[in-house]
Amino acid sequence: MPTTMFDTVLVANRGEIAVRVIRTLRALGIRSVAVFSDADAGARHVREADTAVRIGPAPAAESYLSAERLLEAAARTGAQAVHPGYGFLAENAAFAAACADAGLVFLGPSAAAIELMGDKIRAKETVRAAGVPVVPGSSGSGLTDAELAAAAREIGMPVLLKPSAGGGGKGMRLVRDAALLDEEIAAARREARGSFGDDTLLVERWIDRPRHIEIQILADAHGNVVHLGERECSLQRRHQKVIEEAPSVLLDEATRAAMGEAAVRAARSCGYRGAGTVEFIVPGKDPSAHYFMEMNTRLQVEHPVTELTVSIGQERGLDLVAWQLRIAAGEELPFTQDDIGFAGHAVEARICAEDPARDFLPTGGTVHLLREPQGGPVRTDSGLLQDAEVGSRYDPMLSKVIAYGPDRATALRTLRAALAETVTLGVTTNAGFLRRLLAHPDVVSGELDTGLVERDAATLLPDGVPDEVYAAAAAVRQAALEPTADGGWRDPFGVPNGFRPGGAAAPVRHWLKLPGREPVARDVAPGTGGAEVTADTVRVTVDGVVHTFHRAGDWLGREGDSWHVTDHDPVAAALLGAAGGHGADALTAPMPGTVTVVKVAVGEEVRAGQGLLVVEAMKMEHVIAAPHAGTVTALDVTPGATVAMDQVLAVVDPHDEEPPADGEEEQTR
Repeated sequence: MPTTMFDTVLVANRGEIAVRVIRTLRALGIRSVAVFSDADAGARHVREADTAVRIGPAPAAESYLSAERLLEAAARTGAQAVHPGYGFLAENAAFAAACADAGLVFLGPSAAAIELMGDKIRAKETVRAAGVPVVPGSSGSGLTDAELAAAAREIGMPVLLKPSAGGGGKGMRLVRDAALLDEEIAAARREARGSFGDDTLLVERWIDRPRHIEIQILADAHGNVVHLGERECSLQRRHQKVIEEAPSVLLDEATRAAMGEAAVRAARSCGYRGAGTVEFIVPGKDPSAHYFMEMNTRLQVEHPVTELTVSIGQERGLDLVAWQLRIAAGEELPFTQDDIGFAGHAVEARICAEDPARDFLPTGGTVHLLREPQGGPVRTDSGLLQDAEVGSRYDPMLSKVIAYGPDRATALRTLRAALAETVTLGVTTNAGFLRRLLAHPDVVSGELDTGLVERDAATLLPDGVPDEVYAAAAAVRQAALEPTADGGWRDPFGVPNGFRPGGAAAPVRHWLKLPGREPVARDVAPGTGGAEVTADTVRVTVDGVVHTFHRAGDWLGREGDSWHVTDHDPVAAALLGAAGGHGADALTAPMPGTVTVVKVAVGEEVRAGQGLLVVEAMKMEHVIAAPHAGTVTALDVTPGATVAMDQVLAVVDPHDEEPPADGEEEQTR
């Protein structure tokens, strides 16, 4: 491959995808340019690029979403091409056109193809005309709320509301009750407008227990289009993928060929060029009845599973980013569909900053200890560094762990082991949850559907906090109290050995607290109770079983799970309660984020369950509702305010009786 096709490429993204693209550019000898906001000044992609340019403050609208600043950075650094990654402006037709106008090569399809396939309504009409089957749904663009509701009722419940301009599950709403259509349409529009700047919606028939299967395609500028097989993406939460694999256990050779041909027709229908993905919804009981959902005109998050399993001739594996570069440089694909084969199996897990025990709410914090498996059959694509700060402004995905094996069982087993080795102390992630998901009987057998994760999520969560976690946390605190022998005099009253005048040494009591749980007391025998505590590990024995944890500050981790165990002062807590703590009357932030909507004012009467505020973090909205009927006596935030997790937002003093609902009148006798 000629390495002089481009001298310099600007990567218009951040996080793990920017690091991933930079890796290929380095391998090809191409100079890489990273861009960063103030929030990412010390980020990994900035450090790994050959050069980096600040493009604005932390808000994405003023940095990563600013085409003007990105093009200015390209001009300043002499870039000849722009790789958009995925997310932000990757599927923005105006940005692709602006790159072309500026004399830059956009590493993706043409602006016209992006615009056509980015409009889900036009895309369905276009591929339908090309003979590709589509999901039944609304027709026409710019439908009003009333027209959308009418179309939904005509299709029949349940239905799926989808932003026409979006992707990644943002703004999608499954509606099973027609009475909730107005509310859900309003919420979907709000999320679509916030995520994509366009609140146009469409409605589709919901297929119960569906499977989500997508086809990777490559198309050059010489009229050649091939597909690189399928990816199974049915393991999802809130319409966002969490586990992906290639190939799918559902498809036989005939169905694979039929879906591949349909994907190629879809790509040809819009004059596609580059790497792209055609997504299909497939009834689990009838994979031959597949329906086009949308085309993603960019590289996909899950592209590594294709890279690891596809083969060209006798050689397994390829680099899709390298092929994006080759195609953009005008090269013709040197292989045909007949040259493409598949070998082995690959599975990917997305590591996200979210707390499964708190309904997967976004998290954040500083990465105090980082361990990411790499090498052999395991690959980790990551944007993390130790001591990095994970905030709430951008997408919650931190990294991807991918495992390869000669067969599916080996790949699953390898990935479970890799997730057990993954450590991200300081930020709660879903790594442990995903490890347990991969051991779910239906996942192991390949009986997947898009509702499996949410249906069985509760069974994949730990049942409370293991006792050994508290034992390890107490041992860490005890070790911190132990004096270090220095050969000098030691104050006997400063040794934490539980000494009592006239009696034997007694255990030392430590009070411990985890977020959202009651305080727990743990007694430790003199010394550290037999525990072994080092700078980054702690080993304790409970009921004859030895347990080993990673540790960093107040954090403990094991097999992908982590616990933030802090000290608790029962005296101070009692004094705070006596001083008039708000307790159950207080509404606190469930996650670090930004207040986007405030619906009430101080002095206003509210009903139990009434939505009072909306907090947004990592492109996710969370409604803060009244815990009971009452009066708002405190409101400590305004729209646009940044809040920390567990920060008090408002206080609702309770009423003895529920006030009447809006429009109702109290009757007196």
